[in-house]
Amino acid sequence: QVQLEESGGGLAQPGGSLRLSCTTSQRIISWNNMGWYRQAPGKERELVAAIFSRGSTNYADSVKGRFTISRNNAKNTPYLQMNNLKPEDTAVYYCNVQYRNVMGDLNQSWGQGTQVTITS
Repeated sequence: QVQLEESGGGLAQPGGSLRLSCTTSQRIISWNNMGWYRQAPGKERELVAAIFSRGSTNYADSVKGRFTISRNNAKNTPYLQMNNLKPEDTAVYYCNVQYRNVMGDLNQSWGQGTQVTITS
């Protein structure tokens, strides 16, 4: 099982920016898709952004035009650049990667989450 770890969360003001990173100790070879999810208090976890092995991306409507997902080519893990942050972006953000193991089985790994708090 691939272990993922997020970093880059923290406190920011409305209109500010943060960049989230997701790292792992080993390069993920056969990845299908990777993404960022978030969970606010009292709410379900939701997809924020995803990138697929063929290069396409997908964003939640609430973050389109403000967030950009990209890939760490060395590790095949995602970054998330978050601009023009809003208080409603406050949540725990989780990194997720879906990949195939050496047996060809589809697996997925989650990070432990990083807190993002947007407040003035």
